Amino acid sequence: MTIRTLAAALAASAMVPGAALAQDTTPAGHHLIVWAGDRAKADKDFVAVIDADPASPTYGRLVTSAATDQTSNNPHHTEYTMPESGKLFANDHDAGRTVILDVTNPLDIRQIAVFGNLAGFAMPHSFLRLPNGNVLSSFQLAAPGEYTGHSGHDMMAMSGTSGGIVEIDETGRAVRSASNADPAFGEEGLLPYSLAVLPTIDRVLVTNSPMGNEHMLTSNTYQIFRLSDLALLGTHRLDPGPTLNGHVAPEEPRVAADGSVYIQTLSCGMQRVTGVDTHRPAARMVHKFEGDRCGVPTIVGHYLVQSVPAIHGFVVLDIADGENVREVSRLVIDGRYRSHWTGWDAKAQRLVVTSGQDGDRTYLLTLDQQTGALAIDTAFCDADGKPGFSFDARAWPHGFTGAAKPHGAVFTR
Repeated sequence: MTIRTLAAALAASAMVPGAALAQDTTPAGHHLIVWAGDRAKADKDFVAVIDADPASPTYGRLVTSAATDQTSNNPHHTEYTMPESGKLFANDHDAGRTVILDVTNPLDIRQIAVFGNLAGFAMPHSFLRLPNGNVLSSFQLAAPGEYTGHSGHDMMAMSGTSGGIVEIDETGRAVRSASNADPAFGEEGLLPYSLAVLPTIDRVLVTNSPMGNEHMLTSNTYQIFRLSDLALLGTHRLDPGPTLNGHVAPEEPRVAADGSVYIQTLSCGMQRVTGVDTHRPAARMVHKFEGDRCGVPTIVGHYLVQSVPAIHGFVVLDIADGENVREVSRLVIDGRYRSHWTGWDAKAQRLVVTSGQDGDRTYLLTLDQQTGALAIDTAFCDADGKPGFSFDARAWPHGFTGAAKPHGAVFTR
């Protein structure tokens, strides 16, 4: 793996206006870690470290970057928030490979472990922390052998209709696992996408939404597991709603303050699940956004921020009254932005958003917690003086020159 020293990064940053200044003046502080890869798929997946301290004179500038040993294919999800240990899971989904990074020193990020298939499952997607510090991950497919990459050939060879969930320690070792296969749902396709951990009621909620195979358009289920022994307690359908399609391809679940779980669907429905700790949990579609391919939501207090590609921006829902969810604001970035990832920073009170598109800009947004209004933080500027951080072609401190594709983004603690 290629991880440059600070001195080497300073030398390389001469090609990046403003980067050397950032490294000289912010040896410590608050940082944004963005998981990205080479757009041309020739170089390595890497993390960009960006100054995220609003009080810093180099706010929004590149601090450094660090490469992994994974050749870029589809750098996808990181954890949604930085774990207390600073050991961050980051996945190249189409490569079927996950790296674990030590981010305790943002100026010297190191790859400390890597894993592919675990416990007979392939294609991990999302990573949620457990109270014991381990990670619980959703794996899309059951696979007895090694997974060699996401392609039509590989998917047909595995021809899976179920996957599983795996508890993983910070060395990348599987601790325990469980299949999500449910005979009552036959060949329907129960491929785990993401999950919500609810330790106070001993439950895990798992959504089923295939990443790019024939089951995507028919997937409309979520499952409840018991956290203590990973026993599958039931498989349940979501609510199609008045449009009859607001339940298709459920993806990201988020736990609200009242214990209910909100699930965003790829078809841009917002589902609210109640009674998770009962034998009869119930889902209701509480909102339908424009278009399709809605992405990662974030709950901040009683507001839910949803990325909506059809409007090239974001919509904020007030979920204080779960029975009467209402839209309170929206923000359009520009006429082409494919909004996707969102993540909240409690320390600086900012929301990071990425599009997952090649060479695009990553923005920080402010959220008025009295009104729910969103705005671009225009003080968060790259070296070109424009709001947002650009992943277009540049010389990166770790030695790569070119445009990058950003996806997961998380703040240091």
